[in-house]
Amino acid sequence: MRTSTRTAPVAASALALALALTACNDSGSSSGKSRGSSGSQASGSGTSDDGKQTFRLGEASPEQESDMKASSGAKYTVTPTKVQTGTKADMANSGLEEDKEDGPQIPVYVWSTLTHKSGKAMELGDMDDDLVIRTDKGRRTRALLVLMGEAKWPNCPAPDGQKKVNAGQSEKICTAFLIPEGQKAAAVELTQGFYKEPLEWPVKN
Repeated sequence: MRTSTRTAPVAASALALALALTACNDSGSSSGKSRGSSGSQASGSGTSDDGKQTFRLGEASPEQESDMKASSGAKYTVTPTKVQTGTKADMANSGLEEDKEDGPQIPVYVWSTLTHKSGKAMELGDMDDDLVIRTDKGRRTRALLVLMGEAKWPNCPAPDGQKKVNAGQSEKICTAFLIPEGQKAAAVELTQGFYKEPLEWPVKN
């Protein structure tokens, strides 16, 4: 699970280091996840009545069910609304040091609306924890985790992941991902655990 704001401030002299968790190139969900996927607890959760798996940007997901202990059973939806690819200048001005092993990378910004539908209050960081960007080369990347320092992106402030929302409330957030330079964002995905295909919102480039 991500930290509350995806950033952890340190002394100004420390170098910023970013880590993007990238899954294997397959049709399943990203590996390396420490908890079950939201929506995997209830039978049929995470799929619409007609089995729909692909949505338009701006179209809400089926209701997801929290499997976090503090908010067990709470229902919510995720609605990716806009996807924008950043620039090399964004990366250079972000305060992050690029990993030489990963090669040049650029940010992708995803704006989403998180809506709490019912049940116990939930933290924002738990409601968008399953979002993934899939590139046109089939690479899947989780949201950017800033381990040291604070990344700064134009018009995409890091959300307060610890902020709690109650039933009937919605929050609009922006999430940053890193993809290899030269690749394009092909879809936003919402993982459904290891045994279900992810939901997806194709991106028109």
